[in-house]
Amino acid sequence: MKYTDIDFNNKTILITGGAGFIGSNLAFYFQENYPNAKIVVFDIFRNEERFSNGNLKSFGHFHNLLGFKGTIISGNITKQADLDRLRDYKFDYIFHQAAISDTTVLDQKVMIDTNVNAFKSLLELALMDSANMVYASSAATYGDSKIFKVGYESPNNVYGFSKLMMDNLAKEYYDKINIIGLRYFNVYGKREFFKDKTASMVLQFGLELLKGNPAKLFEGSDKILRDFIYIEDVIQANVKASVSHKSGVFNVGTGKARSFQDIVDILKRELSIQRDDVYIPNPYIGSYQFFTQADISDTKNILGYSPNYSLEDGIKDYIKEIKKI
Repeated sequence: MKYTDIDFNNKTILITGGAGFIGSNLAFYFQENYPNAKIVVFDIFRNEERFSNGNLKSFGHFHNLLGFKGTIISGNITKQADLDRLRDYKFDYIFHQAAISDTTVLDQKVMIDTNVNAFKSLLELALMDSANMVYASSAATYGDSKIFKVGYESPNNVYGFSKLMMDNLAKEYYDKINIIGLRYFNVYGKREFFKDKTASMVLQFGLELLKGNPAKLFEGSDKILRDFIYIEDVIQANVKASVSHKSGVFNVGTGKARSFQDIVDILKRELSIQRDDVYIPNPYIGSYQFFTQADISDTKNILGYSPNYSLEDGIKDYIKEIKKI
């Protein structure tokens, strides 16, 4: 499905973090719909380095790009020498997805270096090429706010803070290039497997159920409500944002909060599984958002975005890949 009438054929497109979850889906969207587009994927790719929390430092995986026909550049966005290799191209569109996306990382310097300082270099590249830029912001910027609308930010971890600083930095370029930040809510869908422990609970619950295990939910999971957004709608938002003439920051969600209990119930229904769930104490009280619900009015009115997938629709579409995994 094409999400805009704009023709990306014969355009040069950069996708940072293009071997990751959202980046690889973007790469294939353009490859499948615009075969004459020149697509450049820039990614650090996976190594065995881990943060102090035990999670992998990089999620990019070659498997996400099997079948990709464009150009691949291995590089680190925090290293100027790697970014300088991108100067061999003149980009029309830049989709900046590369970041530390693990919300539990506590190393503040690494988080700021990677998410904020490196972003400045990408902004300068976009300015040099007069490229339209779309970058990944996050619902984590809202933290414990009760209002999920731009202007009501209150991040409760360094990840959310770093994304808010990216949004602030981007404002300095609004009058120079077309630039849009997309605040993703809880994204799930194909090609997220290599996110390891940070993959969506849709995938993690699905895999546990298929192994014959009960779903392990935090106590009170029926009251922990999040806005879960399917990858296809995230791609739609990115594509529509890339051709917008109005810079800004926009939410990408469904506008409806659903519970983790809903996820398990839908999965069990789709998998024809009847099994009691297990409830465990929640260790993240005080550092975890217990409610998110995107205000997508501006995203609809300005970008022309409209979510096509409810939680039921998204899980139903995703279930074949979960079984395959």
